[in-house]
Amino acid sequence: MHFRRLVTAAAILLGLTLAACGNGETTPEDTDQALTPSTLAPVVETSTIPAETTTVVPSPVTMSLAFAGDILIHSQVWKAATVNAGGSGYDFTPMFARVKPLIEGVDLAICHLEVPLVALGEKPTTNPLYSAPTELAWAIKGMGFDRCSTASNHSFDKGVKGIEATLNEFDALGLGQAGMARTPDEIEPKVIDVKGIKVTHLSYTFGFNDIPAPNGETWRSALIDPARIIADAQKARDMGARVVIVSMHWGRETQTDLSDFQLTNSDAITKSGLIDLVVGHHAHVVQKIEQVNGVWTIFGLSNLISYLPTTDAFPNKTQDGMIVTTNVTLNPDGSVQVEQPVVYPTWVDKKNGVVVRPILSDLLDPAVPDNIKAELNISLERSRAVVGDFFAAAS
Repeated sequence: MHFRRLVTAAAILLGLTLAACGNGETTPEDTDQALTPSTLAPVVETSTIPAETTTVVPSPVTMSLAFAGDILIHSQVWKAATVNAGGSGYDFTPMFARVKPLIEGVDLAICHLEVPLVALGEKPTTNPLYSAPTELAWAIKGMGFDRCSTASNHSFDKGVKGIEATLNEFDALGLGQAGMARTPDEIEPKVIDVKGIKVTHLSYTFGFNDIPAPNGETWRSALIDPARIIADAQKARDMGARVVIVSMHWGRETQTDLSDFQLTNSDAITKSGLIDLVVGHHAHVVQKIEQVNGVWTIFGLSNLISYLPTTDAFPNKTQDGMIVTTNVTLNPDGSVQVEQPVVYPTWVDKKNGVVVRPILSDLLDPAVPDNIKAELNISLERSRAVVGDFFAAAS
């Protein structure tokens, strides 16, 4: 009896199970499908929610610049460099040590080398045909300069040899330049990158002291000609330059007042809208700074270093100079903003080994003798009378 009940119960249970499976639904076995998590998981309704998008607005990019006056190496300067080197060779580094902090910290520092370097195996020369020892380029690089303008009235003083010696040494040191050329292509505009900003630096001179171009190769340097300068600036823009800086070797020697040549040419090139900054050399005295057609124009930086004789022809003010800094900002819309230039006045101390002195900081230095500070104050007032409110604050 007990066994039959168990069988009956089992039969009833089996019947209920078969009934449940026979309700018209298709089982996995009917479709030869295996039971898997995907076949067992419930269907969940989903909706697509658009992801939030963020627009990244480019930030303005700003680069700092510094410019210095003529590097004009008279015999007294390279003889002092021989003393610095212990009597053999040349060491110009101590001459620039005091102004180095004004140069080395900027993003782009540009000097003006007014004379070619001496060819290998030759000795430096002085007026009227100049050349400077190769070691001068080492000091320029060591001071923190990135490049120099090289078009000047002395560019052809040593012919092809001088140009090639200068540019070969610059290449070896990683110094850039504009104004001299070993090939026709080298005088053409070039674009460099400074903090992601495409920059072109151009260099021109009023003449070459009636020295003809070597072998008739007029492409060896560049004369001031507004049509050419504007065309070069346009080439640079076409190559992607966003900032164009033009160095001009011009003006009347020892004359603070601007010449008609300076006024006419500055107006002609700046109204083109292709140039962002103009920097001038050659006069050997400080000249004013102003905006011409909205473009900051530094007409004359005077000398960074020289040893012009102190005479009626070359008065004391030829020892005055200035290092000028500014900031240039490239905005996201492509516009360029050049800040008002800032002047750091300098003075060439001929009595203490030929040293370039930063006037503002040396006046605050207790180690600088009072007699030198008296000279610095005189120089400061001469330069302030010309430049006005562009001077940096003393610190």
